Amino acid sequence: MPAPHRLLALGTWPEARRVAEILRAETVGGVLLLAATVLALGWANSPWKDFYQDLAAFRVGPEALHLNLSLAAWAADGLLAIFFFVAGLELKHEFVAGDLRDPRRAALPVAAAVGGMIVPALIYVAVIGARGGAGMEGWAVPTATDIAFALAALGVISTHLPAALRTFLLTLAVVDDLLAIAIIATVYTSGLHPLPLLLAFVVIAGFGVLVRRGVASWWLLLPLALTAWALVHASGVHATVAGVLLAFTVPVRGPGGVDLAHRFEHRWRPISAGFAVPIFAFFAAGVTIGGGAGLGAAVTLAAVLGLVIGKPLGILGSTWLVQRFTRAQLAEGLSWWDVLGLGLLGGIGFTVSLLVSELAYGSGTPFDEESKLGVLAGSLLAVLLAAVLLRLRNRHYRRLCEQEEADDDADGIPDAYQR
Repeated sequence: MPAPHRLLALGTWPEARRVAEILRAETVGGVLLLAATVLALGWANSPWKDFYQDLAAFRVGPEALHLNLSLAAWAADGLLAIFFFVAGLELKHEFVAGDLRDPRRAALPVAAAVGGMIVPALIYVAVIGARGGAGMEGWAVPTATDIAFALAALGVISTHLPAALRTFLLTLAVVDDLLAIAIIATVYTSGLHPLPLLLAFVVIAGFGVLVRRGVASWWLLLPLALTAWALVHASGVHATVAGVLLAFTVPVRGPGGVDLAHRFEHRWRPISAGFAVPIFAFFAAGVTIGGGAGLGAAVTLAAVLGLVIGKPLGILGSTWLVQRFTRAQLAEGLSWWDVLGLGLLGGIGFTVSLLVSELAYGSGTPFDEESKLGVLAGSLLAVLLAAVLLRLRNRHYRRLCEQEEADDDADGIPDAYQR
């Protein structure tokens, strides 16, 4: 009889090293994201808030191509396409060449991501329904996990947590983003225009053919990517979908065995984490507190409870169900407290949650302001609770490491496992 598969077991060394590189990059990006958020909140609640709002509403772009958009719209529709391009590359790498090519390893983070979206949505709907039903269209606001913030928080909180937990959080967040973009493409798409969408598929296919043949000239690939983005935008589907579709055409094993997905990710991740996402956050997070938004509003409360309670419950519950109804078990030495801590980190909604809020309610509307305040408050509360729990778990694992090192020194046997 085959041995039961261990949930959250340690992955391969190459995969652990790659995740460590991503964590270092995302930690810096998370700091920039936090700085942009603080700046936006401070400016939006200062005597100069009108200038902030005018800046966000400033329009630029060719009117003939229907791209005369506000700076805030350029950030949400354009810059976030880079973010989803990188997320798409990461997801493809995980399932083609990463540890998650094994269906048994893939089942857990995928199930956790699905559970971590369903439960917050149900809580959101329940709260809104109990308070009159107004604002129900924003049910998807608390369903997303912010990769940059979650990984940055994990990097700051812990130094001794098992690498498998970091891999799990990364994969969960990437799958979560893919599901979120599917919701955006289907639920929040209005007035679909088939011809531009069909032309976008043709351009994306051409991009994929060139990449698979080893063409690396950005003077050729970038215009195709921009054309695909513009056509998806014109189709009525949210333009960030173009980023995911383009990423899926990039092969993991390209000509000569080169990992093109990893190469593209290495090139574009700094642009995404260091520029695109912070700029989006700067324009999206500028909520005027005490204006139209308040913590007692139904939409605000629904977002907070969805992120702080719904996310950890969904992630923990779906993980338990995978163990209950399959042969999978938690890896030896891990605790359900570790899974709960990761579930709390999953409650950091931020980037995609702010985007969904704008799509659901309309940028700058009262419901949008209330929803964004809930996302900010819920994400802050989630990271504080996660910090308390994971710091305790980090202390536990640090003691284990120190004990192992002491035992090795006493036995004269070097530590065989390199973290």
